[in-house]
Amino acid sequence: MNHSEKSMDTIIAYTKRKGFVYQGSEIYDGLAGVYDFGPHGAVLLNNLKDYFRKKTVQEKRDFFEIDSAMFKNPAVWDASGHTSGFSDPLADCRVCQNRIRVDKELEKVGIEADEKMTDKEINTLFDSKRDEIKCYKCGSTDFSEARSFNLLVKSNLGDFTAEGSDPVYLPGEACQGIYLNYKNVVDSLHPKIPFGIAQIGKAFRNEISPRQFLFRTREFEQADTQYFVKPGTNKDHFDKIRQERFDWYLDLGVNKDNLQWSQHDNLVFYASDAWDIEYNYPSYGYDEVEGVHDRTDYDLSQHTKHSGVDLSFNDNGEKFIPYIIETSMGMGRLFLAVLSEAYDEEEVGTEEKSDVRVVLRLKPFLSPVQIAILPLMKKDGLSEMALDIYRELNSQFRCTYDESGSVGKRYRRADEVGTKWCVTVDYESKEDATVTVRERDSMEQVRMPISELDNYFTEQIKQSYT
Repeated sequence: MNHSEKSMDTIIAYTKRKGFVYQGSEIYDGLAGVYDFGPHGAVLLNNLKDYFRKKTVQEKRDFFEIDSAMFKNPAVWDASGHTSGFSDPLADCRVCQNRIRVDKELEKVGIEADEKMTDKEINTLFDSKRDEIKCYKCGSTDFSEARSFNLLVKSNLGDFTAEGSDPVYLPGEACQGIYLNYKNVVDSLHPKIPFGIAQIGKAFRNEISPRQFLFRTREFEQADTQYFVKPGTNKDHFDKIRQERFDWYLDLGVNKDNLQWSQHDNLVFYASDAWDIEYNYPSYGYDEVEGVHDRTDYDLSQHTKHSGVDLSFNDNGEKFIPYIIETSMGMGRLFLAVLSEAYDEEEVGTEEKSDVRVVLRLKPFLSPVQIAILPLMKKDGLSEMALDIYRELNSQFRCTYDESGSVGKRYRRADEVGTKWCVTVDYESKEDATVTVRERDSMEQVRMPISELDNYFTEQIKQSYT
């Protein structure tokens, strides 16, 4: 199946059917922009997180991981600029009161626009294309003027609902916790510069029109790294980190042809450079999955100014505010990219009797289920023997046991959720303690002693990391 033939509608339906992603609060008609990860989806998501930690923290000597609290002192969001500048351009449909995000609607009709434009700039572009932009709910072209809409989500934590008090916000981005704990890490672990801090954390945004499935949601997770470097060395570090992050996607099994770099033309005032890694999502086209940004010394300087705490670094008597090279990846967007890349359909069988096989071609270290144990029959002791193998392997690998239906149908079920190997226990197994191991992608089968299964799968999964 060519990538261009894949449909996001098909993939969305597949994710629900096979237990990867569910609509949040579905039995109450759902909640826009909120999704739940099902049994298979939760495992895949956690495997992606584990691989991020492995490559970003575990395999590096100069990186540390933290997990900061979601709630923060309200002054944090003033210092970061979120209370004043964290907004999207909004317009209301005068017919059905539906809201649209104007910059995204302009992009659909060929006009370059982004959220960093002033209201005047965005309205000038909006006015030139009003006849071409239709409300996606009622089809009207009658909209209000565009205006900035702050995306921070307010909370009533504690007693902050009283009039005149500062509101507490859910995090608009996860990375602020890294800046707030930068000094703690320096004081506790005494790292040499350059060094990095990584975090996977929740973020919340009051999206105007959450659409495109997991691509734009109101609650999501970000996997961030902040690399603290000496001013003047940032360009070299920036280029190296860009290459590392791009290669990371190739290691996950993403085809290089479905990735591209996009440099920001309209930089925020404090950034020295900014690039996005974009993935070619089915039906959506190329869009951001991760950003790599040279943020200069803005973040630590702002928090020094607003908190009154000196966040400079002392490098053998030389004090300076470190520059920061940031990488920020949306876990939902990564999940959707990896799933879209792995999803495949192919015709199998004969010309007289063909069938379509749905297969999720994930690397084994990512697969929610790595090995399926299948007794050929439920009787004659085959189930008991298969269950013994299942219990032995499941302590080391992610396994499932399936005895329902024909072996062929069980193979298909395993293929659909990305199971790399099926181990079939048959009557010959009782005689010589061997089993059939069937590989997902090639569908080839080999006979193997039960005693060798553990070492075989361990080596195969180890090789899949490279």
